[in-house]
This record gives sequence, structure tokens and C-alpha cells, in this order.
Amino acid sequence: MTDGWNWRQPHHPPAGPPPAGGSPWWSDALADPWRDPYAPSAVVVPGVPVAGVPQPERVTDPDAPRRPLTPVLLICLVTALLAGAVGGALGYLAAQSNGTGNAGTQLGGPLAAPEAAQRAPDSLSGVAKQVQPSVVTVRVSGAIGSGFVATRDGYVITNDHVVEGADDTLSVSFSDGSAAAATLVGRDPESDVAVIKVSKSDLPAVQFGDSDAIAVGDPVLAFGSPLALNNTVTYGIVSALDRTIQAGDPGGTTRYYAAVQTDAAVNQGNSGGPLVDAAGRVIGVNSVIRSVGGTETEAGNIGLAFAIPINQAKRIAQDIIDTGKARRTVIGAEVSAGGSTGTSGAGGARLRTVQSPGPAASAGLKTGDVITKIDGHPLEDGTDLIALVRKYAPGSTVAVEYRRGTSTQTASVTLAADAK
Repeated sequence: MTDGWNWRQPHHPPAGPPPAGGSPWWSDALADPWRDPYAPSAVVVPGVPVAGVPQPERVTDPDAPRRPLTPVLLICLVTALLAGAVGGALGYLAAQSNGTGNAGTQLGGPLAAPEAAQRAPDSLSGVAKQVQPSVVTVRVSGAIGSGFVATRDGYVITNDHVVEGADDTLSVSFSDGSAAAATLVGRDPESDVAVIKVSKSDLPAVQFGDSDAIAVGDPVLAFGSPLALNNTVTYGIVSALDRTIQAGDPGGTTRYYAAVQTDAAVNQGNSGGPLVDAAGRVIGVNSVIRSVGGTETEAGNIGLAFAIPINQAKRIAQDIIDTGKARRTVIGAEVSAGGSTGTSGAGGARLRTVQSPGPAASAGLKTGDVITKIDGHPLEDGTDLIALVRKYAPGSTVAVEYRRGTSTQTASVTLAADAK
């Protein structure tokens, strides 16, 4: 019985030696199980080396050429040197770019390209760089003020109150640290403008602007040596125009300004320094500050500073250089010190006397008239009239509006220079 598998009785080869004559294919075929189908199969395992029995060795060809070691050593040496040089260079560059040789944590990002640090000429720093070489510190008998170079041959504009009491010790110092002796050329106490001459040539002179062309809100920079801090620059705007100021020490000269008002920080020592516009052109001479301090030593910046308009200062400086003294612009009348309030409650500058002949008399004004406007600028009192008149050059024609009794009239007045 079977389970369906085609089973056959295994074949057993006959006992006894193999047939004589051997295999019909080759002589050892009888011993090859793969050639003798009747021979039993067997797995032959290589014998384990026996201790004490030598194993066959690889034979080296004695005639094969031997490779010298010198080129190999040389290549290794050159490779090591090149690797060291490349590694050192990369490490140096990494340290330079990070600003440190420390391989630890690096603070900050990569440095900007050098051109990114350049300032445009019309930037605030560009204007400061342009103007600063023309600004000087004026030293007079232990006191310090400021000034600026007006001509290449050494004329310097400053305030009259800066050089007041000047002697042989008058000198100036420049932004580069150099110094030079100076002499007083002339001064005009009432306008607070003075000119000194520096014993140095080929100096960088400032560029002059037009103080009649500026407007409230224009950006400005103030230069000078406030509190003896040389090479100081402050920034602000034009806060007001034609701000009339009366200043001076008791018993001394009374000075009148129709000033450019600014909120740029100005302190003691800034006097005489330039106020410049956004293009680096001088539009004023820093002269006066308002302060809440009770004494001069307590005075400090509170954002109210005043500069002489450069058109006025430049004209007076030119007079001093040409003739040694300045012409003062007058209207040909004396005014009351205070304001004049009539029945209408309006202020103005009352004419106490009118000189004949003179500009006011020639225009038909009389004693007792009250000037309420000059070139459209309202007047509160006599100080306003004096300050505004001195802003103009002699020979200028201005429109005035005045009250006579209860009527309002107008006239054109051609201003003149005083007889001094």
C-alpha cells in the first residue's frame, strides 16, 4: 500500500570490488562519486594543521624590483605641509571675519561691507565733516568762545562779546588740534559781530547761505565749543524767524537781534559759532540763549537759542574788513523803550522824535506816530523796531504801517546808515 507517492526500492550496488577495466571515461572515475552513480557521496573536510608541522609560505619573487621608500616619504611630507598651511589660513580667515580668534560662541552677525559705513555728503554726518574744519575755538584771556573761517586768508567771524577785553593772548585752535595766534580786526558791539585775523593761510572757509530763504522747520546744525568741549555739533530745527531780542549787561552795551531761533542745543562757549543748514551753508551766528538759571554761571540750554542772521552778520563783517568799522542801519527816529497801547489795545513802536532830514521824515512820519508793522512783521514795542531795522542793509526800502490818531496809514521808508 502506498499514499500515492511513486516509491521505488532503493538500488544497492553489488558487493565486491568494482568491475575490472575501470570507468569507460577516465581512470579515476571509479573513485569520483559524481562520475560513478553507484558510489556513495561524501564531504571532504581539509585537515587541521598539526602542531609541529610547518605550513607552506608565500614565496616572494627575488627578482621582482623593490620600490624605494624616499618618494613615499616625500609625498607624505608635502601633503602634511599643505594640509597645515590650508588649515591655518582657513582658521585665520575665520578669526578675522568674526573679530576674534576664540573658537567659542561668537556674538553678532558678520561685519558689513566697508562701503556700507560711508556717509553721504548730504547726511548729517557728511555736513558735520564738511563744516568742522572751518570752525575754531576762540581763546581770550582764559575765556572760550567759538568762531568760523570766513576767508581762506584767515579772517574769522565771531561775536563781539566773545572778544570783549581781548589782548595779546587772543588765539584760536582748529578741529585738527592745531593752534594759531590771532589779532582783532574790528567789532560792532550793538550788532554783536566781530572779526579777528588768524596768522595762518590757505584755510578752509565756510560756505554762506541766505538767511532770508530759510523757513521754520528747516533742519540746522550748531557748531562750537560749549562749556569748553571743542568740536561739538548739535542738531535741531529753525524754531522761529525774526525773533527780536534785547540783551546786554547792566550799564553796558545794549544789543539787538532779529534772530533765527533754534532748538539745537547751545550753551556757553557756543557763542560765535556757525548755525548751518542741511547743505552745510552758514545761515546764522550763534549768540544768545534763554535759560531758567538765575545767574550766568547757572545758564544752560533749554531748547531756546538765537543766532544773528548771516545776511546781517556777513554785511557787518565785510564793513569791518573793508573799513575797520560797521555801518549801523537806522530809520531816523527815536522810539519809546516800552510798547505803545492805544485805545484799540494794539501794540506798536511809538516814535518819540523824528529826525529831519532822515528816512522816517522823508517818508512823512511824524513824532507820536505808532509803527505797527515793518515789511508785514507785527511790532509789539520799540525793541522790535530797532532789531528789525538793523537786520536790513542801509539803502533798503521797507513798507511800514503806522497809526496816527485813530487812522491807519502806510508808507515806504528807505533806510540809511548812521553818521558814526
